[in-house]
Amino acid sequence: QVQVVESGGGLVQAGGSLRLSCAASGRSFSSYAMGWFRQAPGKEREFVATISWSGGTTYYADSAKGRFTISRDNAKNTVYLQMNSLEPEDTAVYYCAAALGLLSSSSIEYDYWGQGTQVTVSS
Repeated sequence: QVQVVESGGGLVQAGGSLRLSCAASGRSFSSYAMGWFRQAPGKEREFVATISWSGGTTYYADSAKGRFTISRDNAKNTVYLQMNSLEPEDTAVYYCAAALGLLSSSSIEYDYWGQGTQVTVSS
């Protein structure tokens, strides 16, 4: 079993940057693909980015391409989401999740979820 805890959210002005972190505990963290999802008020949870267990493969939602970067440090059991050029539309609760298997953009493929961290982008 894997437990994940997100951190790094906050309030930022449009055009600014934030780096989210996801600390994982439990066995075999390096066996899990990791993903970031987000949920804005009144909207469904949506995929943001995912990274393979080795870090060698990444995949992004169109809304994140060119602005967000997902990375991982298996020695630290941590996944990161660097978010640049933030827009008010990026305001949401961001969730980290772990999937025992191949990376995926589908939330149903993820087995373990964190509680989320709030990101608010002001205009």
